[in-house]
Amino acid sequence: MTALVNGLRAQVLTLEIRVLACRERLLAHTDPEALHDLRIALRRLRSLLRPLRSQAHCARLEQATAALAQASGPLRDLEVLLAELQVRGLGEPQRQRRAQLEEGYARLLDGLALQRLLILLDAWPEDCREALRDGEWQVGGKQVRHYLAQQSKLLGTALRDPAHDRHRLRLLIKRLRYCAEAYPRQNHLSKPCFKALRAAQGALGDWHDRLQWLIRSEQERDLGPCAAAWREELAQAEGKSDQALEGLLEYFS
Repeated sequence: MTALVNGLRAQVLTLEIRVLACRERLLAHTDPEALHDLRIALRRLRSLLRPLRSQAHCARLEQATAALAQASGPLRDLEVLLAELQVRGLGEPQRQRRAQLEEGYARLLDGLALQRLLILLDAWPEDCREALRDGEWQVGGKQVRHYLAQQSKLLGTALRDPAHDRHRLRLLIKRLRYCAEAYPRQNHLSKPCFKALRAAQGALGDWHDRLQWLIRSEQERDLGPCAAAWREELAQAEGKSDQALEGLLEYFS
């Protein structure tokens, strides 16, 4: 248990440094990947903490991480849309949304979600020490293995559902894959399984993007010229995602 806690503290500290660095990059407007890298750090942090949510301070930090991930999600969606508009050469729609994105960055940086996460990250080492000292740390590798097994079972069941929901499958795949990557000693997934998970996640991501763009095009008229191409790409992405999901079945009986 102590080894798990020490490793966890070290990983959380590393991720705290990454979150702080991404915040500074967003403040300085130094590169277009700052928000994406912030969300990767948040994803890894949540993957570490989710199996340990029975521990109170783990739950608090995971909830704060989830809140910032939720707050930053629409901004990342907008970044992806902007890249698509640039490829298609739609200058005016791109300029309008660039202004929206800059305003969104400012709100995120000044928002309570980021401030709360940084406060809890700063308190994390002492919270861990107190939990160990007071004998309140009740989780270890067994709980992580149980969580991973549970997620594998949920994914296997969802894959075999004839009326499966691609949104739910995408969530289950991401949750299992990232947690397994966070705990390499506790996960049971083979390299081919990881490859199949990545392929399915990528295919579902392409499908999700086109679906979201089409929904936006119904309300944002300046996206109308792209709708026909997006419908065609959505149909192709559905086929590719179905193939990728079929490839996962052998790993989740």
